[in-house]
Amino acid sequence: MWVVKLGGSLSEGAQAGDTSQLRDWLSMLAQAGAGRVVIVPGGGRFADAVRHAQAQWRFDDLTAHNMAVLAMSQTAHLMCGLHPALRLCNLEDQLIEVLRRGQTAVWSPIELQRETADADTNWDVTSDSIALGLAQRLGAARLVVVKSCEVDPTATLEQLSAAGVIDRRFATRAADGSMPIDVVGCHRLMEIDTALAETD
Repeated sequence: MWVVKLGGSLSEGAQAGDTSQLRDWLSMLAQAGAGRVVIVPGGGRFADAVRHAQAQWRFDDLTAHNMAVLAMSQTAHLMCGLHPALRLCNLEDQLIEVLRRGQTAVWSPIELQRETADADTNWDVTSDSIALGLAQRLGAARLVVVKSCEVDPTATLEQLSAAGVIDRRFATRAADGSMPIDVVGCHRLMEIDTALAETD
């Protein structure tokens, strides 16, 4: 089983009338990932709105965290609305059951909302690390983090974190395990499609 984090920024092409980027990834994962892939959505423009609101209203990071989780959930609903073969899951326990039915799951991480602040309720932790944490808990065979920007294939996770491609906590948390992790640009769709096919 793979966890694939689709950056919310993949949907930003829709602002210019180009919806193909996100649709292509969802279509590929619905087909090639059926029974084998859990999609974790980024927050995209919904999360950007949270950042702007916090800058304007100066509310605390716990509030911002809970709003950002809702932003990820909104993107999850968007993804399932774009491709009806995908199955929305509000709880981690539902993910494996969806895979057992031979479908591709999309995680809406509502259960990550908090009543009290902890080490994860700040902007150092984004949907990148949230996807990593899920992959670790599920014992995933691989984590693929898809970005809309160019990604240097030779860069280490530490370098990608320092460059702001992935969040600040990701590299440290990834160092705790041996799970293969790929951080890729969205243009590498066919490569990931092929890699999924080779795991049959």
